[in-house]
Amino acid sequence: AYKRFSELLPKEERENACSARVPKSQILTLPELRANPFQHRICRVFSTSDDGDDSMSFEDFLDMLSVFSDSATSDIKSHYAFRIFDFDDDGTLDRKDLEKLVNCLTGQGEESRLSSAEMEQLIRNILEESDIDKDGTINLSEFQHVVSRSPDFARYGGLQR
Repeated sequence: AYKRFSELLPKEERENACSARVPKSQILTLPELRANPFQHRICRVFSTSDDGDDSMSFEDFLDMLSVFSDSATSDIKSHYAFRIFDFDDDGTLDRKDLEKLVNCLTGQGEESRLSSAEMEQLIRNILEESDIDKDGTINLSEFQHVVSRSPDFARYGGLQR
């Protein structure tokens, strides 16, 4: 992990990799993130940057790798998946978050975009299945409940290598 992290830094900064921060643009060159539709959210969630630039320290990088690893528990994976899918960082998945989530998964191209009616029906179905307290949003415990009924989530869900 240290070797991979330091290779993302300019040569002159590699000696002090433990105290350096890798810019988001470099993190996004990693093969695991290059094609991930949530790459920008992943950087946002794992970055501890005070500047809001989504750069990563070595510790941030380790946290990200550990969540993506096969040995991470389903609870940990679902917790971070929830944070990644919570685009407005308000602690719930609301209709706007779900719409962004669906658009990330289907692509933004005209040929793959759902119609308004299709999007509305899909969001209605997701909420019907997941919104246990019927407040119009999905909280972390509701999300984890749904994930717990999906044994393939950890293997094939949003957080895999």
